[in-house]
Amino acid sequence: MRKFNIRKVLDGLTAGSSSTSQQQQQQPPTGNREPEIQETLQSEHFQLCKTVRHGFPYQPSALAFDPVQKILAVGTQTGALRLFGRPGVECYCQHDSGAAVIQLQFLINEGALVSALADDTLHLWNLRQKRPAILHSLKFCRERVTFCHLPFQSKWLYVGTERGNIHIVNVESFTLSGYVIMWNKAIELSSKSHPGPVVHISDNPMDEGKLLIGFESGTVVLWDLKSKKADYRYTYDEAIHSVAWHHEGKQFICSHSDGTLTIWNVRSPTKPVQTITPHGKQLKDGKKPEPCKPILKVEFKTTRSGEPFIILSGGLSYDTVGRRPCLTVMHGKSTAVLEMDYSIVDFLTLCETPYPNDFQEPYAVVVLLEKDLVLIDLAQNGYPIFENPYPLSIHESPVTCCEYFADCPADLIPALYSVGARQKRQGYSKKEWPINGGNWVLGAQSYPEIIITGHADGSIKFWDASAITLQVLYKLKTSKVFEKSRNKDDRPNTDIVDEDPYAIQIISWCPESRMLCIAGVSAHVIIYRFSKQEVITEVIPMLEVRLLYEINDVESPEAEQPPPLPTPVGGSNPQPVPPQSHPSTSSSSSDGLRDNVPCLKVKNSPLKQSPGYQTELVIQLVWVGGEPPQQITSLAVNSSYGLVVFGNCNGIAMVDYLQKAVLLNLGTIELYGSNDPYRREPRSPRKSRQPSGAGLCDISEGTVVPEDRCKSPTSDVKDNSFSRSRSSSVTSIDKESREAISALHFCETFTRKADLSPSPCLWVGTTLGTVLVIALNLPPGGEQRLLQPVIVSPSGTILRLKGAILRMAFLDTTGCLMPPAYEPWKEHNVPEEKDEKEKLKKRRPVSVSPSSSQEISENQYAVICSEKQAKVISLPTQNCAYKQNITETSFVLRGDIVTLSNGICLACFCANGHIMTFSLPSLRPLLDVYYLPLTNMRIARTFCFTNNGQALYLVSPTEIQRLTYSQETCENLQEMLGELFTPVETPEAPNRGFFKGLFGGGAQSLDREELFGESSSGKASRSLAQHIPGPGGIEGVKGAASGVVGELARARLALDERGQKLGDLEERTAAMLSSADSFSKHAHEMMLKYKDKKWYQF
Repeated sequence: MRKFNIRKVLDGLTAGSSSTSQQQQQQPPTGNREPEIQETLQSEHFQLCKTVRHGFPYQPSALAFDPVQKILAVGTQTGALRLFGRPGVECYCQHDSGAAVIQLQFLINEGALVSALADDTLHLWNLRQKRPAILHSLKFCRERVTFCHLPFQSKWLYVGTERGNIHIVNVESFTLSGYVIMWNKAIELSSKSHPGPVVHISDNPMDEGKLLIGFESGTVVLWDLKSKKADYRYTYDEAIHSVAWHHEGKQFICSHSDGTLTIWNVRSPTKPVQTITPHGKQLKDGKKPEPCKPILKVEFKTTRSGEPFIILSGGLSYDTVGRRPCLTVMHGKSTAVLEMDYSIVDFLTLCETPYPNDFQEPYAVVVLLEKDLVLIDLAQNGYPIFENPYPLSIHESPVTCCEYFADCPADLIPALYSVGARQKRQGYSKKEWPINGGNWVLGAQSYPEIIITGHADGSIKFWDASAITLQVLYKLKTSKVFEKSRNKDDRPNTDIVDEDPYAIQIISWCPESRMLCIAGVSAHVIIYRFSKQEVITEVIPMLEVRLLYEINDVESPEAEQPPPLPTPVGGSNPQPVPPQSHPSTSSSSSDGLRDNVPCLKVKNSPLKQSPGYQTELVIQLVWVGGEPPQQITSLAVNSSYGLVVFGNCNGIAMVDYLQKAVLLNLGTIELYGSNDPYRREPRSPRKSRQPSGAGLCDISEGTVVPEDRCKSPTSDVKDNSFSRSRSSSVTSIDKESREAISALHFCETFTRKADLSPSPCLWVGTTLGTVLVIALNLPPGGEQRLLQPVIVSPSGTILRLKGAILRMAFLDTTGCLMPPAYEPWKEHNVPEEKDEKEKLKKRRPVSVSPSSSQEISENQYAVICSEKQAKVISLPTQNCAYKQNITETSFVLRGDIVTLSNGICLACFCANGHIMTFSLPSLRPLLDVYYLPLTNMRIARTFCFTNNGQALYLVSPTEIQRLTYSQETCENLQEMLGELFTPVETPEAPNRGFFKGLFGGGAQSLDREELFGESSSGKASRSLAQHIPGPGGIEGVKGAASGVVGELARARLALDERGQKLGDLEERTAAMLSSADSFSKHAHEMMLKYKDKKWYQF
């Protein structure tokens, strides 16, 4: 065996695994040396980094839009920042503190963004690099930040605080100006009470020298920045939530806590010009309308050709109980109330111009909801919504499991897309999605990738995940084969779960044959075939299986009941589908216990099946003697053999889905025969109803999972972290003696030691670390396959590992992976030609894998991964060729045997947060990185590895995080990501017109530098705020890149940063670069933008 070098294994190795891994790697016996296999994978081929995050930003809290760059930013309560442009341009960043984002402000068309956080910090993000980085931070020490405002083309950011003061930050240097607007100077001196926190700041669109300040209590002040005093004060006896200007600067509108809007003339502070209660009932006798809920936000947008738009959220009357949250659009005399599915977090009106002193010309409203992002077209009648191009519907129903397939057959994505295209909703806006900033091109490293998500409502979604994008292809509703209960009283009391009875637990999919098999929470299995033709199924084929767990028949209560359905192991008379449509043999034993009843009722009316996945067979486990069926813990389907197999903590069942017959139905103990190594006690009867595994959608954030609900087959959950348990989801009675089926693998290999040639078989792994082999004797192909029985028999082969078995795979004599046999997909709903039938008669399902032409002398290797260790077993001798103890102190949650760079490896994710890879067949450690400090139930259930160094997991209830463990992908990642910033000309400022220029009308400018600079306003108190340099300057770019990409990509990034903006802005860019150099001592590199003195330099 070749020596291995652990020097390059990364430094996160746990003491438990590193100290033992070398000693415990078993040397092959000297008398029977394994042939040497050249392994190509070395530790330098591996590097771990996050690639992209997809899905809706979890717990959103803030929203911003750059109207020139056309980029949308969303901040969250966990300090995440998500940026969206055209499809493919999507970016995720995280504030280290994890504090909630309370506000976002773009530096419009500058490629920069300011974020304000709940911990009173401000951060300046550089968006001119593919992975944005923080250039500066400012931490307020004595005041709490409540509102920020950055005027267009200004470098001075106004920051309002909880105490009612306003500070001014220079966004170039990220330092405070000495100019402060104190609350007691702003309000009436005669006022006896504090006006409350600052809830609004904005400058008059026509006069930059006048600042409008809104205080929570209801006071609004127009502050003259030059004279440092209040021009006007406007008071109203209701709290203010938001304020918005009319573009001419003569009027503004306020929204209040009693559901009213007040419109004020700037020069008439005594009372509002108009008071509107949009949703208030107008009472007779001129009385004030009844108060309504607060209007949380209002926007006032003007158009050249018609009436202005007033758009608001909230303000509904209190008697509209149960009414959904609404956005109200008031345009002229019409008022449209648009109901939303979730509560509104924030909204923004998208306008044609970035200039606040021009007609706004609104064309859309982007509404950020608690769990969705909606874009409304204002230009079309009825205000239709735009079709959303981002994959924000992952959580439409909570995700309960997912699988990831890289390097799929090339025809799969088009096939799924064509059947999914028919499912598209109608009635969307005719226009293109308007958030289309940035740039993204398909990288060279693209291959077909598919993600499948299973959901709590029984739906399954197929996603195209190629080239770091995500797009839904096709949705399958598995629940449509079952009768739905109309109301709760009507529900059958056979449910074993209180809610989500159709939730998907396991997905088994064969991409080559397109066969799909799912296991659901109500102990049901459905097999699907893919077809491009619509069919009507008169009777849904169905089987009921009675899986018992008994050791001693005499002692178990089922002895008095009718014998179980005949399931001879030899399979000489397989159980056919009974002629009647649905044999719900609902019977009760003598003591009235529920018996032989499935949990769900299959529809008995004809079922129209659209093109796509169509039901081939429904299999349900039934109640036995008052005890509900246990949830299914493992599942496998094989298209070449026409078989599906599944197991739970009671035993294993195998079904021939071509003949619709049960071939095998054994308790786990019966699989051992006389070789059972465990002493098992007779089972005590259980009469109580078993709350076996409930809603899988309990994997939402921070949920404490009840003791016996929704466990993974091999783990308990306490405080969102893991502790080991051997049991499946069963109650404490006979917990230890129950052995669940945890892994299943069909293959063509050597079943017994004496075998001379490989043959079809099934390898079964259990939670007690046993691997058992079942031999399969298949009839010839064609018509004979449908007439003769499949004969199934336990082979007597037993192998042992520490910990529950998770994954099995097989290598040929050269060390190449042997995929299970499959039947290539063909359309089965089209009548076959005569010649085809003749061919079919002669054909027998063959293994489309390297093993089919195996010479007798050649051996194979079985790779088996358990929760604790991995073994490579030489076949047919069954000698342990290599062994590796993966972890002593923790346990493996997911293990996959995957291909990478023409080699194969075992990739493992441990409950302690480590990601490890091992070479095959020698199991040398290649990578060990401490990746996730906290591992919760959701991550444990959804983490999966796939080929080409890809992996993913559900990082929040609404988002998928993808990562790579391939060095090559890490290096190429920079090329694959989209550009957030593209050089765009700023639109021309509105023309003031001849008369306005002559008589001094139009926008008044203000030399803010003179007013706020150090020379006139002095320095701010040092104790007020602390400046923190970010990692994102010229050096910071290198630093930010170092954790993500290799030397090659770092060099490319540096070139990109310097060269990417040249082109149509050559002269301007040259000026930017020269100026950036001169300022590099005290600021980070950014760029100049404007010919006059309104420029930025970061």
